[in-house]
Amino acid sequence: MPKDNFNFRKTNQLKKADKSIRQKWDEKINKLCEKINKKDDYYTTSSCSGRILLLIDSEEKTDKLFLNVWHEKITFNELKKAIELIKTDKTIYFKQDPCILHIACRTLENAQSLCDLAIKKASWKRCGIIATRKRFIAELNSTEKIEFPIIQNGKCIASDEFLNVVVSEANKKLEKSWEKIDRLEKEI
Repeated sequence: MPKDNFNFRKTNQLKKADKSIRQKWDEKINKLCEKINKKDDYYTTSSCSGRILLLIDSEEKTDKLFLNVWHEKITFNELKKAIELIKTDKTIYFKQDPCILHIACRTLENAQSLCDLAIKKASWKRCGIIATRKRFIAELNSTEKIEFPIIQNGKCIASDEFLNVVVSEANKKLEKSWEKIDRLEKEI
C-alpha cells in the first residue's frame, strides 16, 4: 500500500466533522484518540467509550431507532422516566454497549501490533483486523455488554427490582470499559 495514500486518507479523516448521533466528541475516549492520531502509522476512524441506550428493535439502521442514549452512568429514576415516556407498540431493547475503536493502520504489521497491545496490556478481549484493498483497520472491542427486550406491546416487561439490578450492572460495565480506555491510553 503506497505511503502517500495512507497520509492523504489520514489528513482527510482528521479534517472531518464528528458524524456521531450525538454530534459531539466522546470525552471519555477523546484523549486516547488524540494520542493515536499523533502517531505516524495510525488514525482513528470511529470510536465510542461505551453507552447505555433504549432503541427500537429493527433490521434497518437509522438514527430514529435510538430513543435514548447515555454515554454516562444512569440512575434508576432516569431509566424509569425514559421508559414511561415511550409510546409505541414496537419492541424496545435496553442495551449497554462496551467501548469500541476503529483505527486505520499504515501496514498489516502495525494493525497486528496494535491488536496485540490492546489484548495483552489493556485487556481489550475482542480485537481483529479488517483488511481491504485500500487499508487495514484494527477493530478493538471490549466485551462488557447487556442487551434484552424491555418494552413489548407498549408495556415495560421488567420489574423495578430487575431494573435496579440492570442499572447497577450496566454502570459497572461502563466503568470497566472506561478503565480499559485508560489502560490503553497509557500503553500507546
